[in-house]
Amino acid sequence: MNTEQQLKFSSTVFTIPFLFVFTIWLVYWIEIKFGWNFNKFGVFPRNFSGLKGVLCSPFIHSDTKHLFNNSVPLFVLSACLFYFYKEVAIKVLLFGGIITGLLTWLIARESYHIGASGIVYLLFSFVLFSGIIKKNYRLVAVSFITIFLYGSMVWYVLPIKEEMSWEGHLSGLITGIVLALLYKNKGIIKERFEFSKTEFDDMFDKNGNYIPPIVEEAELELKEIKYRYIYKEEE
Repeated sequence: MNTEQQLKFSSTVFTIPFLFVFTIWLVYWIEIKFGWNFNKFGVFPRNFSGLKGVLCSPFIHSDTKHLFNNSVPLFVLSACLFYFYKEVAIKVLLFGGIITGLLTWLIARESYHIGASGIVYLLFSFVLFSGIIKKNYRLVAVSFITIFLYGSMVWYVLPIKEEMSWEGHLSGLITGIVLALLYKNKGIIKERFEFSKTEFDDMFDKNGNYIPPIVEEAELELKEIKYRYIYKEEE
């Protein structure tokens, strides 16, 4: 499949990101509507019951600001994923989300870790590093745009805010890099320019030596040329 076919637009480019964002807003609305608190369904590190957060935590948010800050990059980056990396998009989102959650469960502080920011960092990392690794000019351009829009996110993989799950961010970043390396030969890859062979190329061997053309003896025989003279009559 060539690059143009792989970049053919599909409705999933927007529908899946929209459904993801819609779901996290719906869950938050249910919490507000019924006065519930789903924080206990987040990732609680090194506790067996806390493993349920691996699947649940991306859909749970503490407040509207937290939800909005994750919604925009989640939609944009997942749309990029499903457009430029449609062959592995589902695998990256599903397996990447699980690995990010498990890694958070292993390394994070003993507290409930909630929010889709781990998925956001997963997508940011995968889109950024995949373009650089694949060396395809389209994907490299997407990587630079990603850096321009969300490059400042890198700082939040460090413990600079007490209330922020930097461990979840770091887990997503690491998982994205690993998946970018794992799927480096999938989907769009660097395009190799191939020269079309012409008759001129046949005049040289594989070492670049000139091969004189073979001329048939019949072609060397000069054809007899007959002349007819027409004399001009004297006036």
